[in-house]
Amino acid sequence: MYKLFLLSALALPVVAQTVCQPTPTYSPCEIVFELTEEEAAGNPYLNVEIVGEFRSPRYRTFRMPGFWDGGRRFVIRFSPVDPGEWAFRISSNLPRFEGKQGTFQATPSESPGFLRAANVHHWALVDDNNRTPHLWMGDTLYTLPFIDRQVFDKLVAARAEQKFTHMRGVVLAPPGKPPGTFISADEPNPAAFQELDDRIRTLNSNGIIVDLMVAYDQRQIETLFPSWQQRERYIAYLVARYAAMNVTWQGFENFERAPGGRAALKEIGLAFKRLDPYQHPRSTGTAGTSSALLPDEWMDYVMQSSTADDVGSIEHQLYAVPFVDAGSVHEDSGAGKSRPGDVDTDTFRKRLWNSTMNGQYPTFANTGTRGGESEVHPKYIDSPGARQMAAWFDFFSRTRHWELEPYFDVDGGRALALEGVEYIVYVEKPGPVEIVVEKQRYDVAWFNPITGEFVKQKSFRSDRFSGEPPSKDHDWVLHISREGRKASMLRSYKFESRPIVLQEIEVSPQKAPFEIAEPAGDSISLSAPAKFAARLTRETRATSTMMYLWIGEVAADGEGTRIIGAGAKGTFQIPDNIARSFPATLSVRLYGMNALGKIYNLIKVYQLTK
Repeated sequence: MYKLFLLSALALPVVAQTVCQPTPTYSPCEIVFELTEEEAAGNPYLNVEIVGEFRSPRYRTFRMPGFWDGGRRFVIRFSPVDPGEWAFRISSNLPRFEGKQGTFQATPSESPGFLRAANVHHWALVDDNNRTPHLWMGDTLYTLPFIDRQVFDKLVAARAEQKFTHMRGVVLAPPGKPPGTFISADEPNPAAFQELDDRIRTLNSNGIIVDLMVAYDQRQIETLFPSWQQRERYIAYLVARYAAMNVTWQGFENFERAPGGRAALKEIGLAFKRLDPYQHPRSTGTAGTSSALLPDEWMDYVMQSSTADDVGSIEHQLYAVPFVDAGSVHEDSGAGKSRPGDVDTDTFRKRLWNSTMNGQYPTFANTGTRGGESEVHPKYIDSPGARQMAAWFDFFSRTRHWELEPYFDVDGGRALALEGVEYIVYVEKPGPVEIVVEKQRYDVAWFNPITGEFVKQKSFRSDRFSGEPPSKDHDWVLHISREGRKASMLRSYKFESRPIVLQEIEVSPQKAPFEIAEPAGDSISLSAPAKFAARLTRETRATSTMMYLWIGEVAADGEGTRIIGAGAKGTFQIPDNIARSFPATLSVRLYGMNALGKIYNLIKVYQLTK
């Protein structure tokens, strides 16, 4: 943070002094306003408005609200994105600040910029001239603002060493805990926010972007902030404090918990979209997938928390946005299991690599360090799962990860590829592997996802590779690549070498190689969950393996779609809050993806009763 000239009165029509010291681009500087005793006597959080309108050397305008920082201190925090002289003008409901103007200098920096969705399914750090590929690898620390500072610093140092690039936490205190950042709806706790400011600065300085969740769930935010005006003021306060830093905005840990979650997130998401001048990425946590919220036009990426690969694999082919696995499973390395998704390290690692093959970016969590319902224990910071995450990062940092897409012409494993350049095959159950490639000369290595070690093999030149992992005692990753070609591509292409094109989904029932066999009737009852089944109508090489995703929606009630099943057969899991009144008309969409990645869609309508 760059030290500032204190604006106590701004007595001149134009402030001649430099307000901030020369500030590197993408670094926060602050304009500080000293309120009088009379101005601060009421509630400045409610009653004082000070907004800066900043004009860049390229004549782009950014509107940044200020925030009350306790006592008589009011702050506008802003990060310049262009080098050169910036001009600003102040708007305020306090007459002595209204219309005041000033300038400051921004200097070039080494910062690659702020995070943006890029290249359909991937991420980049973007400034005006460049896009730098960004490898999202997240950690979970729900109680980020509140854990012991020494434990926090130790965790951050370890996560930086382990190459984590994101950390996910909730601004508000956990339900049932003493007030933290907000004492009441109209009373933020400046000391708690100042501590959070410093923690975000610490994370950013270690190369870690902070994924800020606004609340644990809808009930918490609507209980603390009963009116929309209070919730909007809360969102504006978060934007004012943190938009100048390297953050993303996330809604709740799980938006499906209560009726009205979609509507609540729409108002919150659109407020972020309207107020944040930097347009940091926006999404929300979920019990399954947040894709149901994409039609509301505030989300930039989809978060998922399903262990069914059918969900991640099929949705990756449906939507032109990046996907983040929000923690479908959490590693238990000794702290204990308290949630259904808490698993041992081996299960966690296999889930990590399978979700990667789906096209998802991972978010890690350990039951001993995630916070929330339990304390953060330093002894679990360097867990086996965290070390395997570091190995994952080291592996993908050697690839053109920002161009990899799921690849289907493989037997014996699951694959990603930039065709003709690089192929990655995850072999969960070691055995023979065969993959079709473009005919070139390739380097070959097997990667141990437990230790991070490579076992190099002889290079080959062909249009097909066949082989087996070095051992059968654990999972392996096959890496087939043209390393020389990749080196030349880094010099030849600024970002992507070719566009990613989404397939057209086949919606004709006559062309689908499967049908909905169950439920066979035309009604479903929540009191007697229905069995579902897809039945193949044509058996070909393409249908030798199939993935299925069952989506339910009561469109009239506006709650959005829900995953109600995955796989060829099972029992529907239909949430009670999918509809507001019963009986309801339930539309069921069945997506089926064959072994070649082709997706078909069938629709059937049922009457849903309680």
